[in-house]
Amino acid sequence: MTAQEIMNLAAQQRERHALDRAFYRDPDIYEQDIERIFLKSWLYAGHQSEIPGVGDWFLFEFAGESVIIVRSSPDEINALLNVCRHRGSRVCVESEGCSKLLRCRYHGWSYDLRGNLRAAAHMDESFDKSDIGLKKIHVELLDGMIFVNFAENPVDFSVVREDLSDCLRPYDLENTKVAHRQTYPIASNWKLAVENYCECYHCAPAHPEYAVGHGLAHSDSRTDDLYRQVMSRAAACGLSDKEVNKMYLAAPGFGADYAFERYPLIREHVTGSEDGKPLAPLLGDLIDYDGGATDLQVGPVTFALIYCDHAVIYRFTPLTIDTAECDISWLVRADAKEGRDYDREKLTWLWDVTTHADKAIIERNQQGVNSRYYVPGPLSTWESYTWKFLSWYLQTMKNP
Repeated sequence: MTAQEIMNLAAQQRERHALDRAFYRDPDIYEQDIERIFLKSWLYAGHQSEIPGVGDWFLFEFAGESVIIVRSSPDEINALLNVCRHRGSRVCVESEGCSKLLRCRYHGWSYDLRGNLRAAAHMDESFDKSDIGLKKIHVELLDGMIFVNFAENPVDFSVVREDLSDCLRPYDLENTKVAHRQTYPIASNWKLAVENYCECYHCAPAHPEYAVGHGLAHSDSRTDDLYRQVMSRAAACGLSDKEVNKMYLAAPGFGADYAFERYPLIREHVTGSEDGKPLAPLLGDLIDYDGGATDLQVGPVTFALIYCDHAVIYRFTPLTIDTAECDISWLVRADAKEGRDYDREKLTWLWDVTTHADKAIIERNQQGVNSRYYVPGPLSTWESYTWKFLSWYLQTMKNP
């Protein structure tokens, strides 16, 4: 499809309906998704605790792109494109490592931790190493969470930090560590995965493990009353009662949308565990459980669920037109010890079982959308946030 045809198709989509089949299957639309959204948005790459020492690095990869996230000094993290400036080979081939120099295995070109070329054998006398190095992309930190952006001039990230600082401060996510990280491959277009995450219409029937303790899976006066109780206890527990919602809006700028909001846990649950009981030491300076959970979103495809004793960060990334990944990191206090302060299997149980169920749901959704008989249906009142995402997406496709 041409760019104009894609714009026309986006303009023809019905209000509060699912998308036309082409948006999940057309290769030209997929390429526009990458160019217009993923290469211009702030994307979660990982947590700073994953690269604690100078020289530590890991790879952030999606849709054929590869970025080396490396700690170049105690106070500096760089994001370097994993493309040798000689003939384009991948420089780092493992998923993580620790190096004083980043050395390409093809012809031995070597780069320092800031991407500067340090060694290139048998080059002409006129060759100037200072003019060539690994390309950098923008990198920013939000309470220890590493975000990157491929755009030449991305929207200012400081607005996100400033507006969320009061909300996030009590959790002290900067002083947490990744207790477990897992990637779930999904045989679907990336949009179906995000659409599924954006609604809880399916939560009660599809996720009984989640629904038993989370008020978001229910909508009645009881949960409204519980929400008011949670917010009234926030200050006493050391939490902020502030809420922010600047998702899928023109401000602060494209790809830097963000939101922070709380909702109640039910049936005496205090965290996201099988029995509702604590899983790990309280985060930050929190002094008690307030009976709620926090939803955090930064950028279009990064979501987090923060409990008082741990955090779960979700990232959705496209691999191909009909394959994607859901990457999940579980964070606990930096000083927590596995086996003493938390059990990793219990910590990860809820969101592992939920994500396996979502994977099956999303893949069946893609199989149905693949049918020549698929017709986009109307969304329910419980899918308002999914429609907010889809509206933003269609607006992006209509206005390159």
